[in-house]
Amino acid sequence: MKKIIKIFDPCVDSKEENALKKIFQSHFWSSGSGVGHVSIFEESFRKYVDADECVAVNSGSAALHLALSLIDIKNKEVIVPSLTFVSTVHSILLNGGKPVFVDVESDTLCLDPELVKKSINTKTRAILPVHFGGMSANLDELNNFSDKKIHLVEDAAHATGTIYKNKKIGSHGIVCHSFNPTKNLAMPGGGAITLNGKNSTSFKKILNSRRWCGMSNRKGTKYDITEIGWNYFMNEFSAAMGIEQIKKQDLLTRKRKKIAKRYFEEIHVETKMPYDENCSYHLYWLKIKNRDKFMKKMLENNIQTGIHYQPVHLMSFYKGKYKLPNTEKAGNEIISLPMHPNLTDSDVSKVIKFTNKFS
Repeated sequence: MKKIIKIFDPCVDSKEENALKKIFQSHFWSSGSGVGHVSIFEESFRKYVDADECVAVNSGSAALHLALSLIDIKNKEVIVPSLTFVSTVHSILLNGGKPVFVDVESDTLCLDPELVKKSINTKTRAILPVHFGGMSANLDELNNFSDKKIHLVEDAAHATGTIYKNKKIGSHGIVCHSFNPTKNLAMPGGGAITLNGKNSTSFKKILNSRRWCGMSNRKGTKYDITEIGWNYFMNEFSAAMGIEQIKKQDLLTRKRKKIAKRYFEEIHVETKMPYDENCSYHLYWLKIKNRDKFMKKMLENNIQTGIHYQPVHLMSFYKGKYKLPNTEKAGNEIISLPMHPNLTDSDVSKVIKFTNKFS
């Protein structure tokens, strides 16, 4: 059977396997109180990104939902890109807000700050940038628009290991992270919210309650419910795996960058993801006009490709009167190539060879 070059593949070894076995044998698999390995993971990830506080949850979607719950966005507007996974936008509606879609830059596929500026009005309550593919959004420009009334909440689902101004994404403001088998930091499922600034300690206390059905003031087996909450806490298996993954993240990011550099230098396609030493390269994307044919040919040669993403503003549930030319062009042409540290030099050469042949 011929080898399939996968688009995503978690990079794990015996350390993760042994950690999972120990959790299984302990019979302590989960707790909403965030003790055990979850607590260790939170502290490890907090240190990794140099954040003030960290709250672990069960998915990136949960992180986004909870993070926006810290801000009163009910009947208010939140500026967001359409080129993202739909959870980014769902989190706005789940908190009673209205998504306002703004176009992305053609080269980074991150929110265009100039267009964000034009979209701000008295109803704007938050800006929700996505660090697309691991490429950092222009936080300096976006922060210029934030004040006491307009908050910046970052979607860093793609950006574990990404650097912005010599610091890892997650070291400023409210930042949402995602950890699943396709992500840079792989888990069966998980997420986190990193918090920074004067409100970080109080925000952590609120989020610890909301991630576990609103429980608070817990003393032994007794507790109180002071507000609504959700069943969003991280389990021990994910946390134990995440602790091992953090230890190797910088090495895995270097491997991703090495692959991205080869793609950038050796693939002869007009529009492709730029190479940036600060990017963590969760994805490596190209724009291909004959996309369906290209994907079919690549798969016939045992190379998986993907589409990240179909624009949210064109989905039936969100369809409205938006004109987002860069987003729509990307939605029609974007292709994700295999990108993970398990790729061998031979695998990368094969991807490059057939990409040049069929594009």
